[in-house]
Amino acid sequence: MLLGFLNSSIIRATFPFDPKTTLIAEGVWDDEKNQLHGVACRILNFTQIITNAYVGDCSVRFNLRFPTVFSVRNRSTILGQIWSNKSEHDPGYFDKIGFQSSQEVLMGLSGFKYRYTLVDVARKSCAIKNNVKHKGKTYPDVNSVDMRFSMYVKNSNGQISHGFASPLFVGDHLYQHPLSGHLHLPPLQRYTVFAFKPNNQHNMQNISYKMSIVPPSGFMFGGSEISEAIEISAEGVYDRDTGVLCMRGCRNLRPSHQQMKLAKNDSLDCEIDVNFQFRALNEEDSENVKGTIESTRQKSDSLYFGRLELFSSSIYTSQAKESVWRMDLEITMALILNTVACFFVGLQLFYVKKHPGVLPFISVVMLIILTLGYMIPLLLNFEALFKANHNQQNLFLGSGGWLEANEIIVRMVTMVAFLLQFRLLQLTWSARQGNGSQNETWISERKVLYATLPLYIAGGLSAWVVYRSRNSYHGPYIVHRHIQPLHPRRVRLNWQHSLWADLKSYGGLILDGFLLPQILFNMFNNSTEKTMAAPFYIGTTVVRLLPHAYDLYRANTSSWYPDWSYIYANPKMDFYSTAWDIIIPCGGLLFAALIYLQQQNGGRCILPRRFREIVAYEKIPVVSNVELQGEPVDKNIYT
Repeated sequence: MLLGFLNSSIIRATFPFDPKTTLIAEGVWDDEKNQLHGVACRILNFTQIITNAYVGDCSVRFNLRFPTVFSVRNRSTILGQIWSNKSEHDPGYFDKIGFQSSQEVLMGLSGFKYRYTLVDVARKSCAIKNNVKHKGKTYPDVNSVDMRFSMYVKNSNGQISHGFASPLFVGDHLYQHPLSGHLHLPPLQRYTVFAFKPNNQHNMQNISYKMSIVPPSGFMFGGSEISEAIEISAEGVYDRDTGVLCMRGCRNLRPSHQQMKLAKNDSLDCEIDVNFQFRALNEEDSENVKGTIESTRQKSDSLYFGRLELFSSSIYTSQAKESVWRMDLEITMALILNTVACFFVGLQLFYVKKHPGVLPFISVVMLIILTLGYMIPLLLNFEALFKANHNQQNLFLGSGGWLEANEIIVRMVTMVAFLLQFRLLQLTWSARQGNGSQNETWISERKVLYATLPLYIAGGLSAWVVYRSRNSYHGPYIVHRHIQPLHPRRVRLNWQHSLWADLKSYGGLILDGFLLPQILFNMFNNSTEKTMAAPFYIGTTVVRLLPHAYDLYRANTSSWYPDWSYIYANPKMDFYSTAWDIIIPCGGLLFAALIYLQQQNGGRCILPRRFREIVAYEKIPVVSNVELQGEPVDKNIYT
């Protein structure tokens, strides 16, 4: 066998072969002690020519143990020692050096046991926290995958770090849902689901945990900056009736931290309290787990560290299943509504083919807005037509490409709608060019542009102001009810909103009011033409407003979901809140009603009567004495 050693804390997937630090060894297995005793030799005379190397200096001894009983102080699957049997004064001599495996308990092997040594201390502290019963609430099962979670950790300075926590043993049995960081082996036998009996009437169960915190640069811990990961092993009791998990933990002390000497040659600091509070399964909250990690030492102790607050960034299994069902529903709704939108545009094309005289009286600004509304999403998601780019959703769903296939279909239908809408814009533009009264219609179109452009620019500036306020350190935070609720612990954690995202949301609002340019065009031109088929402007309005109706329903019937799981009526892509979900549909239906009145009674029928009067001048011949002398005259007549 080969024994390799690295002067680095980085774990590599391949064997770290270095002739200077690699030993060639052989040994004897002791079945009774479950140990491997061996002799190791160095590789000597290793140069550019490998044939000159040879094995020699076999003065190194080692032993390896494979424990089957684990505890809070020992989580390694391999423990060993290595030493030299040379005399202390001989060159190359070194004293015994201990080492252990960095991987956790091997999955797929049987016979592992766990010995609880600190659970009584944790049980006493848990009894104090369980005075209040949570009636009518159900908390995660101790054997469920909900017991493992990613988390964010905040120190007393407000700095945020990321980490994870996962059970190792539940009772006397190995936890069946390890995190990806664990080492797996093919199972030797079929696993069985163990039915644990509660230890007492309160349904409390012994449990052991593994926690790891990865601090960012400059993270303060124990009065100084720390760059290495904080590894904590803990054990305690979980109360299914209250969702409270109380544990006593041990922190690994790094040799470089100079604290191992202060811990009386112990590599662990076991004066740590860890407490978690799980959210009930039937409650709505973005934080499934809240908790603290505290040192029980005196502040004057060199191993003391300030209180760490933690909260989870994971979701429950029930939330995941509901999210999958909702995503299936939303992508189906998006496909159906985009198909219906194509149908409505097709009806308008058929209408203008049957009545070509109405084309010059359709607002070009309105058609440009609708065309851009289909074109921009296609450009932003063009890569989705050719390759999958949803790793986070696939990891969550395990869809194997099913989600991408459906999204590609939706975008293909959107492309068809864009082509039809662009064709309608082309026909309108061509009709304007060939129309005899093109000057009058273009004058009205310019007036529409002068009226709407400042309005749209003002809205864009408002979106920019909102963007600045969201990303300002001292500025107010504007949070959607769909986004994880703002919490003092989460202030520095919220992802910064991009200006582009806010502008896209504002663009969605412009699309919701796409009929505004046509209403203004009818007023300026005083058009009496029935320029649009009722199915087109009413149907397109309904297609634009249905997401808000669905969002209003979803907000009152569903729980919190991850931001990235929204496919239809995405809160980050438009204005979605209880107020906007009422205001926007009412405004869209009002615009459709105004178009109907204008096409029935004229473009200015919606104005007060005194503003409907028109002063016009026309040339008419009149009989006069001057005309009799052969000089024509023009007379202005008020009509």
